[in-house]
Amino acid sequence: MAKTPKPLPAVEWLNPRLKLSRALSLVSFFALLVLLLIWNVAFADLHGARTWVVLSIQLLPLLLLAPGLLLGNARAHAWACFVVNIYFIQGVVACIDPARALFGALETVISVSLFCSALLYTRWRFQCDRKMAGE
Repeated sequence: MAKTPKPLPAVEWLNPRLKLSRALSLVSFFALLVLLLIWNVAFADLHGARTWVVLSIQLLPLLLLAPGLLLGNARAHAWACFVVNIYFIQGVVACIDPARALFGALETVISVSLFCSALLYTRWRFQCDRKMAGE
């Protein structure tokens, strides 16, 4: 007994959701970049470490994803779901320290937002591509 495949949604249904999820993922992506930049430049106590070294280590994974996210590449959005987990963990750990609680909460919320919106964009982009291909 073969299962009948679940029908794909209509393209008219997918297009507004693609635009919204892509916009939310880009806003979350840039919010995370700005949060890390402002925190490390203005508020972080780096205990003598050079600011540019800390920033380059924290921003490098996001900057590697930036071209694909800006172009709307579904695979880059899928990879963003993996990479953003680093920032989620960092945010949860920062929430424990009272001096960094606000930063940790913001980083956690932004990373969850990026994860969810990038995941939805990836799903809907592949569904739209399959529908456009005639499936």
